[in-house]
Amino acid sequence: MKQYKHIFFDLDRTLWDFDAAAEVAFERIYEKYDLQNLGIPNAHEFHEVYHPLNEHLWELYRENKITKDYLNRTRFVLPLEHYGIHDTDLADHLSVDYMYWSPRIVRLVSGSKELLDYLKPKYHLHLITNGFQEVQHTKLSVSGLEPYFETLTVSEEVGVKKPNPGIFLFALKKAQAKVEESLMIGDEMAVDIDGARAVGMDQVLFNPKNDKVEGKRTYEVYDLLEINKLL
Repeated sequence: MKQYKHIFFDLDRTLWDFDAAAEVAFERIYEKYDLQNLGIPNAHEFHEVYHPLNEHLWELYRENKITKDYLNRTRFVLPLEHYGIHDTDLADHLSVDYMYWSPRIVRLVSGSKELLDYLKPKYHLHLITNGFQEVQHTKLSVSGLEPYFETLTVSEEVGVKKPNPGIFLFALKKAQAKVEESLMIGDEMAVDIDGARAVGMDQVLFNPKNDKVEGKRTYEVYDLLEINKLL
């Protein structure tokens, strides 16, 4: 095992339970806008329809094929259209409320704080995350995660998104970290692991569902607290 000095984390679905927070946010907007009266059976089904459409839009956003504004305006237009609802004003309201609630509903991946408590005295901890600055900063503030990290690198401030090597190089420079002394921990092979490997950084794939994943990685864990044994 290398003697690492700097540990870089992804945020969403690695430390922050993005999907659990989103489910609660959908329940709130479903009730507020009385979506049942518009023919949407329940909040869970609405989220299930929304999720793959939103993931596709985020993939396009990562590839710089759409803008932030287009993503925010469209990600509720499409699931509403699935139910035959063509109402861009409603879609805009849903997007604004979702952007407000989703980072304020604190849901953390099991073991997150225990792992950070273990690592904090031993390593310099950092975050590299795709997303919008105001949203990611809010998550850190309301969740109590902020004090654990010395630096936060958000794709929006860099101008490129993971897996682009540029964001990893930016984060390393911001942290004053050498690549050979650094380790990246994240849940997405193509985004976190491949991106880190491209700049020569070792990686830990967090794979809680034990999905079959192709590609090289330095380490793989199925529970965050397994990282204690590696470090």
